[in-house]
Amino acid sequence: MDILSIIGYVLAFALVIVSIMMGTDPDTGKTTLIVNQLKGFIDYGSLAIVVGGTIGAMLISYPASIFKNIPKHLKIVFMPPKYNPVAYIEQITEFAKEARINGLLALEEKMNSCEDQFMKNALMLVIDSVEPEKIKQVLETELDYLEDRHSQAQGFYMKMAEFAPAFGMAGTLIGLINLLANMSDADALAANMAVALVTTFYGVIMANLMGKPVANKLKKRHEEEMLCKVIISEGVQSIQDGDNPQFIEEKLMRLLPSKTGQKKGGKDKE
Repeated sequence: MDILSIIGYVLAFALVIVSIMMGTDPDTGKTTLIVNQLKGFIDYGSLAIVVGGTIGAMLISYPASIFKNIPKHLKIVFMPPKYNPVAYIEQITEFAKEARINGLLALEEKMNSCEDQFMKNALMLVIDSVEPEKIKQVLETELDYLEDRHSQAQGFYMKMAEFAPAFGMAGTLIGLINLLANMSDADALAANMAVALVTTFYGVIMANLMGKPVANKLKKRHEEEMLCKVIISEGVQSIQDGDNPQFIEEKLMRLLPSKTGQKKGGKDKE
């Protein structure tokens, strides 16, 4: 469970709601929370414009397959898989030692301890004596596919963050047009002014608390996964080349950010 994501959403929405309710008590003149002020920020027409318009634009822009993956994306945000690059390096180093002592075929039995399917596939290519250039090409192709797939998911939420404020502005224009058309009607004037302002508010909230944060979190998760996949790719190719296990470990440790490398080696890996 990603506690920071949960805290972030709770904190953001709580502070926005509290800020809306803050006002001055007419009797005491002190700042207090006035619950009735929330009513001014609830407008179903504005919601229809922003949420409905954004969803409609997204349906036009993307295929159904990406909408089916929304629950999966949210699960990655709030309950992300664990990627420990140091653990991957340690496992690859053990495989390198096994291959150096007993040969590449000995990896077939050790491979069963792998939980990562990408590592299993890469090791199987080595065990099957596939040419190094072909292994490199296969692994790079899979990494490119992973990059494209994750970029599409990130772009989906960034596009949502673009559409929402745009429809908020459209709602503002609708409210202003209706306002100017009913200048003589005081009740219509107030209602249209509310639509004009609240739609922009909804658009900003939808973009900055839904679209952009999810896209950024997916990007971070992608970077974590991609680092481990690159470690696997480089490590397996080094095993096939017959490199010294200690050299392989040192080589892979240099791929890590300095703080992560410090946890393993006791000093920063530049």
